[in-house]
Amino acid sequence: WRVAGWVSVVVLVIPAVPVTAIAKDYTGTLPVFQSDYGGTGLLETPTARMAPVGNFAFTYSHVNPYSNFAFSLQPFKWMQAGFRYTSIAGRAYNSNTPNRNYLDKGVDVKFSLVDERRFIPAVALGFRDFGGTGLFGSEYLVANKRWYNLDFSVGLAWGYLGSRGDISNPLSVFGQRFNTRQGGSVGTGKFNITNLFTGRPSVFGGVQYQTPFKPLTIQVEYDGNNYKNEPLGLRINQKSPINFGARFRVNDNLTLSAAYERGNTTMLGGTLSLGLAHLHQPKSDPPPVSPGHAPAKTTTEWNGAVSKLASNAGIQVTAIKRDGDSLIIEGSQDTYRAYPTGELRANRILNSVAGSDIKQFKYRYTTRGMAMREDALPRKPLPRNAFIIAPENVFAKDDYRRDVTVYAQPDQDADSQGKNEKTLYKAPFDRFSWNIRPALNQNYGGPDGYLYQILAEASAEFRTDSHGWISSTLGYSVFDNFNNFKYISYSKLPRVRTYLNEYAKNTNLGVYNLQYTRTARLSKNWFGMGYAGLLERMFGGVGGEVMYRPFNSPVAFGLDANYVRQRGFDTRFDFRNYHTVEGHATMYIDTGVKNILARVSVGRYLAKDFGATIDLSRRFASGVRLGAYATYTSASVNNTYGEGSFNKGIYLSIPLDAFFTKSTPNQLGFNWSPLTRDGGAFLHRRYTLYGLTSDRNLGTYWHDYSKGVR
Repeated sequence: WRVAGWVSVVVLVIPAVPVTAIAKDYTGTLPVFQSDYGGTGLLETPTARMAPVGNFAFTYSHVNPYSNFAFSLQPFKWMQAGFRYTSIAGRAYNSNTPNRNYLDKGVDVKFSLVDERRFIPAVALGFRDFGGTGLFGSEYLVANKRWYNLDFSVGLAWGYLGSRGDISNPLSVFGQRFNTRQGGSVGTGKFNITNLFTGRPSVFGGVQYQTPFKPLTIQVEYDGNNYKNEPLGLRINQKSPINFGARFRVNDNLTLSAAYERGNTTMLGGTLSLGLAHLHQPKSDPPPVSPGHAPAKTTTEWNGAVSKLASNAGIQVTAIKRDGDSLIIEGSQDTYRAYPTGELRANRILNSVAGSDIKQFKYRYTTRGMAMREDALPRKPLPRNAFIIAPENVFAKDDYRRDVTVYAQPDQDADSQGKNEKTLYKAPFDRFSWNIRPALNQNYGGPDGYLYQILAEASAEFRTDSHGWISSTLGYSVFDNFNNFKYISYSKLPRVRTYLNEYAKNTNLGVYNLQYTRTARLSKNWFGMGYAGLLERMFGGVGGEVMYRPFNSPVAFGLDANYVRQRGFDTRFDFRNYHTVEGHATMYIDTGVKNILARVSVGRYLAKDFGATIDLSRRFASGVRLGAYATYTSASVNNTYGEGSFNKGIYLSIPLDAFFTKSTPNQLGFNWSPLTRDGGAFLHRRYTLYGLTSDRNLGTYWHDYSKGVR
């Protein structure tokens, strides 16, 4: 009778007016929204709908006594995942903080099983609070079917979402254990396996109506939770299982939400979303130069070409050489993420200064004195299709014109010169650079809420030669609220990261980095780096890294080792007594599937715990990289880790030119973890060989090349 009553109410709620189709088919695309707990859904209940691929959303909702802060990610069409915080009013975080609300942390995930078709609904399988305390733990199977501007959902939920227990568990045919579900928390930060699909489930569902006023959407749902078994002994009165809500889309990035739930409670919330897959800003870069022909013969004439290569093609030239009928440009690209853009622009510039006997332009890229690769383009107009050939053949097809070659540099450093190469121009060595920028340190997930520190950072670099440099960063704390931080932990590990409040409150002006770094190309595919000094805000010492990275190989291998000592809280030049050896063996695997990069590290962490970190990230066509990681260590196994049991987090790397009209290869990074922990803590190395040798990977070179000059 409950389900029948719900259907009756839904029928009455839908306006008794002709339904206006907003698509040519019964199925199609309607707006999707984040539920109260994050993840696509109606209000309290999830749906089988997925957000667009690459969508990143932050949702806040308050429906007494719960305040939810949820991050939702859509890395693939078939998978949605997210982290969530739920603040529970009226329940203390613990006995030591009676004035702080309890803050629950959880991991949610949903998988699409069936895509919607004309007569087939979309179907999804989801898990809520799967990697948290389990206080809101739930599993569900849900289906959605659109009919014009109506979108119906119906599902079956176990656990929190299905606590009404409308029906017997259909899985009990596989064993009696499915009849009973453990109550309350079943772990602290662990994946809840034993409770999956146990206990009496409940039906849930609802309907979403896209009104003729397109910014407005109305939602009605039947809630499968009766609120009689809430976490931490809460007593919540529910007068009705029917929830009513409305969504108002202010723009593509902001949605406001309001609802009347449980028959007696108001919900208010909002969602900020960003489509990471297609971030783009139209560019006002200078137009490519018109190719002329006036061969340069003097240094002064070459200076003009070098200036144009920097301003128009983005290539910072260190030397120009000639080898037979080839003109070689040594340097680095510091403007365009798409290398062919700079190279095709440079071809036009070089055409105006090169002699008529030059048939080929070679672009030799170097990083910190290490030769990475060489791109050779013909002087003549280029074909639309081009494939790699020459010394290290990546792929080639005989039925395509072999005009463009991209290959690994020979076994030599950038300072060396080929036997037949004649230097036509050599740039003066630029030793010094600096910049000033704002910075943010933040922490969220503990009993103290959101903690932040706003800084002004001044960085400088002095280059001793092409392979060595001194880097430094001074940080001035403008304001922060880290005085609110209270260290509460069951961990038995040394405190290597949880002193963050001590570093914040004892530092006004601090030396965040001061180190000497030196690189070397050890052989054809081996690279090395050594460093010493104040390596990061909390640790200083010495270390080194070696890396094996064949040209354009999907696999690379690195090994780093570091002896470090904990720095004083004033972030100056004194040290504390704690010291350790930290280091990892790391395998990098470009899977070739959806631009997914897998990184697996095994080794010793700062708190002297041993373990492994698995990091998976996806690069979208926009250049945005979205990733997630998890670290399990010996402390996780022997129960000395403390709250959370293992380290986990998500991160974003966003190209800055996605927001500006000028091209730049620089990235803006965001790293977020549910809680600052001492276990599984890496040394924050300023430079890594995988990053410095990124030119060894062609990436999207041929895709970018097909776009031509821009």
